[in-house]
Amino acid sequence: MSIAIAHSMHGGTTSADWPGLTLEEVCNVLEWWGIPPSGSILRWHSPRPLSSAAIVDLGDRTTELRERAVFVKRHHRRVRSAIQLEEEHGFLSHLHATGAPVSRVLRRPDGGSAGALGDWTYELHELGFGRDLYRNAVSWSPFMHDAHARAAGAGLGVLHRAARAYDAASRCVTPLVSNDRVIASADPLAAVDELAVHLPALQDYLRNQPWRREISESIRPFHEHYLEVVPQLAPLWTHNDWHASNLLWSADGSQVAVTTILDFGLSDRTHAAYDLATAIERNTIPWLDIQEGRAGAADLPRVTALIEGYLAEATLTPLEREAVVAILPIVHVGYALSEIEYFHGTTRSQANADLAYRAFLIGHCRWFSGSEGRALLAHIRKRLLKFP
Repeated sequence: MSIAIAHSMHGGTTSADWPGLTLEEVCNVLEWWGIPPSGSILRWHSPRPLSSAAIVDLGDRTTELRERAVFVKRHHRRVRSAIQLEEEHGFLSHLHATGAPVSRVLRRPDGGSAGALGDWTYELHELGFGRDLYRNAVSWSPFMHDAHARAAGAGLGVLHRAARAYDAASRCVTPLVSNDRVIASADPLAAVDELAVHLPALQDYLRNQPWRREISESIRPFHEHYLEVVPQLAPLWTHNDWHASNLLWSADGSQVAVTTILDFGLSDRTHAAYDLATAIERNTIPWLDIQEGRAGAADLPRVTALIEGYLAEATLTPLEREAVVAILPIVHVGYALSEIEYFHGTTRSQANADLAYRAFLIGHCRWFSGSEGRALLAHIRKRLLKFP
């Protein structure tokens, strides 16, 4: 079975990049993981375009799993190797051991948590607990309720508390990972050059763009401010893709809470302000409206609710609070460059690579230089100063 489900990328709509998982394929993977596949059926296919995933019912038999089902995810080898996935799984396993609300990574009898077969790399997870309230929402959709924003902020605070004791090194350079390596450099253009050595498709794409001038002009209004604070920020492994559709929820009402945190594919070693700024960018700015030329103001009440929820569960030093404001306009830069590599080199989509460069990398910076962007930064600074 193969599917191609519409999905949004930064407000644009695209089709799935990879064929859907088949039952025969999944049964072979289950056997590799030591799970008897007989009676298994594919219950649901993920609509995300960057990988293929499905929920697999295991039939009516006793297993050690909380539910008689697993989540199977498949990546192309150019996107993730088994070693690269295991970097992510180390973080997830730490979080699960601390009691954080994340799904358990399932391991094979030989102890491995990821495996490669031909062009594909696989991973298996126990199902998360909770309701998928944003399953059918366009990616990066705004929160449906203020209560969801507050709960999401609280969930991020819980994650950061659990992550404090995890001290692994940063991930190796690979597509579709988010971090601040470029913007934390005193010479970000040289940092892009260095990154492109490891991401040759990015190097090839940028060869035909006036990228030195455009990146320099786009980040210049914000970069110096970030350089002033970043050396003093405590490093922390972070999620880096915190949006409503990567969370499961307890209910759909005023007492809603985050019950499971999903999809750590972009995670890396950054700092708390990076993750909170990413959450604000992903969930409170109407990028679809902005991309289509309409006025786009951030949802300030839900920005406030997100910050309130976070500070109810975690602390931010005065310097970290200033860092949220400093990094927000450029927090997307590293991931945008990584997406260019993916679209230009892996899926070979010129349209998506151009969208990642123009609308995402350059366009987001320019929005923050306008009146709506400046209003959002002023609002965040005011809210962060208000809360203890």
